[in-house]
Amino acid sequence: MKNLLKLEELFIFALSIFFFTKLNFAWWWYPALLFTPDLSMLGYLINAQIGAATYNFIHHKALGISIFILGIILVNQPIQFAGLILFGHSSMDRILGYGLKYPDAFKHTHLGTIGEA
Repeated sequence: MKNLLKLEELFIFALSIFFFTKLNFAWWWYPALLFTPDLSMLGYLINAQIGAATYNFIHHKALGISIFILGIILVNQPIQFAGLILFGHSSMDRILGYGLKYPDAFKHTHLGTIGEA
């Protein structure tokens, strides 16, 4: 089941790249900004609860989809791109086993404990 879910996330990640190719940006913008959503981990400098809240908010796929759709409605490609980065990054994280966080510890995610087989 875990591999099936990773395969699904891989296709979702590829979908975000496909939509990116329809925008008028140089190819290197996608990989250059792909890890910017991880700045949400700065909340962990305060404590685990705030860290989990900021991380989960930024890594929730509904946020990326909503921003992308807002960009479509406003005919604004930078907003669309921001949504695709959030959406694609979240899928990439889930492929790697980084799920949404529980408030007790960074390693405790909805996909299990990070680092455990």
